[in-house]
Amino acid sequence: MTADTLNPPVATAARTGNALDRLLRPRSVAIVGASDKPGALGASVLSNLTRNGFSGDIHLINPKRAEIGGRPCLPSVDALPDGVDAAVLAIPRAAVLDTLKALAARNAGAAVIFSAGFAEGGEEGLAEQREIGRIAAETGMVVEGPNCLGMTNFIDRVPLTFVETDAKPLGDRPGIGVVSQSGAMACVLCTTLASRDLGLSFSISTGNEAASGVEDYVDYLLEDSATQVIAMIVEQFRKPQRFLAAARRARALGKTIVLLHPGRSAAARESAATHTGAMAGDYQVMRVKVERAGVILAETLEELGDIAEIAVRCPTIPAGGVAVLGESGAFKALTLDLCEAIGLDLPQVNDGSAPALRAALPDFVPVSNPLDLTAQGLVDPDLYRRTLAALFTDDRFGSIVTGIIQTDPVTVGIKLPPILRAVSELTPDKPIIFAGLDEGAPVPPHQIDQLRTLGIPYFPSTERAFRALKRLNDHARRDFSEGSAAPLPAPALAGRSGVIPEYRSKAILAPLGIPFPKGAFCTSIDEALSAAEAIGYPVVIKAQAASLSHKSDAGGVVLNLSNADALRAGWDRLHANVAAYDAAIALDGVLIEGMGERGVELIIGAKNDPDWGPVILCGFGGVTAEILQDVRLITPGLTVSAIAAELDKLKQAPLLRGFRGSPALDVEAASQIIHTLGRILLAEPSIREIDLNPVIVYPRGQGAIALDALMLTAPKEG
Repeated sequence: MTADTLNPPVATAARTGNALDRLLRPRSVAIVGASDKPGALGASVLSNLTRNGFSGDIHLINPKRAEIGGRPCLPSVDALPDGVDAAVLAIPRAAVLDTLKALAARNAGAAVIFSAGFAEGGEEGLAEQREIGRIAAETGMVVEGPNCLGMTNFIDRVPLTFVETDAKPLGDRPGIGVVSQSGAMACVLCTTLASRDLGLSFSISTGNEAASGVEDYVDYLLEDSATQVIAMIVEQFRKPQRFLAAARRARALGKTIVLLHPGRSAAARESAATHTGAMAGDYQVMRVKVERAGVILAETLEELGDIAEIAVRCPTIPAGGVAVLGESGAFKALTLDLCEAIGLDLPQVNDGSAPALRAALPDFVPVSNPLDLTAQGLVDPDLYRRTLAALFTDDRFGSIVTGIIQTDPVTVGIKLPPILRAVSELTPDKPIIFAGLDEGAPVPPHQIDQLRTLGIPYFPSTERAFRALKRLNDHARRDFSEGSAAPLPAPALAGRSGVIPEYRSKAILAPLGIPFPKGAFCTSIDEALSAAEAIGYPVVIKAQAASLSHKSDAGGVVLNLSNADALRAGWDRLHANVAAYDAAIALDGVLIEGMGERGVELIIGAKNDPDWGPVILCGFGGVTAEILQDVRLITPGLTVSAIAAELDKLKQAPLLRGFRGSPALDVEAASQIIHTLGRILLAEPSIREIDLNPVIVYPRGQGAIALDALMLTAPKEG
């Protein structure tokens, strides 16, 4: 079942800002299923609206009550005035469809459906959810849900949710917008962010997304001037290309999207005959695509909040190396261990390379990163200000973490004022993170507020700060420029679909620039003998059939045939092996090629994901390829030099540079193959996968060559 089957297209009107305004900024609200019973969903919505001072019209619908809390009740939706902006459906699933139709007849702009049991409840529920989508598409009504917790507009203090909410006004602070398919996790995240006195603009729970999805709300928040950061929890993007376009627009607008995407361990949606299909799973493809578009991925819910806080509080996104100001030798060692493990850059400095820092420190404190100020700050509090002043002007550092021992209010009262003075007086243009070493220390709340007022995030532990900074640093350093990856002329597929065996794949790919060994396709031993003479011994022969994707498993590859007699014997052995493996396999013929020189094996493959588009997989090959998973995923559009930089991030990259006396390899030639594969996929969307395994890389200047090739294609549309 596809996402489009489950979620019919939303009417165009529902995607515009004006239509979503009626849900997210309503001037009138109807509560269908209004109640005064404590704990009832309708009662909670009414309580939220009144407690937060909603000034618009509130219409209560309950056929069994004349009034609730002094407010009159209407007997049905049919009695509503025409054109109510938003209706909250606090009713059982069985009544939802009829109510939605009645709301459409009264020209309601939007509906929030709390009820569950739709697509997740079986075929009947799925059919009803499709009907919700149809009604929305035909009428232009915005429908949030079903199976959602509603939304809260913090800017205007409008909570259309049954979760008890005190919508603290955003004021003039930059806001964080929360968009989550999970209502429960949206509540948890908002609670976390609010506890840190961070400004929230909107919290939107999309639920089953019958008629509006996360993509709609992200588009809306990008146009909202109060929203600077969008924090998302998404298990499945139903319109990936639209989200990628929104992410690119966010980057252009200077807004930050942070995403938590559960499901890294989920199996791929479809199996494939190639290594690429097995190794480039759904989560990995999603990740490389959204990061390339400008999204920052968080690994945990805690990390999502941490990244969002730094992004919204700090004047700029942290970039470059991190300076760590600490007060303990043991903390210094722990920091070095952790930052090496997570790959966070701590530029090294010493007495000679950092004169300003040397001048700020006592003689007995060596210049280093992390710094160990010892307990000297307790007797010389200005040491914190002097040290920070030197770090502010050092261009090697893009951000600063102060790892301070807090202990008690007296200690904090000594240390914090000079830190605050340094920031307020010197107004650095780089982010400063305050991270305590002793979580739970009784730090006076007003002092934490002082830090936050100056744009300094307060973290209860340094580890969390370092992990969040790593994500932000990676994002800030990412090169989003596009290389020249114009599509090549469309490959000559001649209407083929399914698995295309090696000999045909090579015939298609070679004219487009993929290098292969000299070879010939043969259907008889006489043809093979003639071809071998032309190619030159020794040769390799390989069985060819679309149903034999992995030839070696069937004994369908015979190597190092050094003369005609060996070729005849190898020919017979190959056919006997395949027949013994599966007598039903009918070979198209045999591919004969010259044996190449030994080199380092890579696997290079291309996958055209039906949702996310083309992606290239590259990494070390061989029999352990799927075990070690030492691969990188690359999107078409990178330059050859940028691709080479990605290869340099592989765990076994020292083998490419020259390891223990071996020569450096022709990484540029391998990168060119990757670049060409990207252009091929852009030229022909019907190609689902291309697998080149192995690709042999030779010493620098001697090139790279693909020994095997396999393609998987889908039927062309139309």
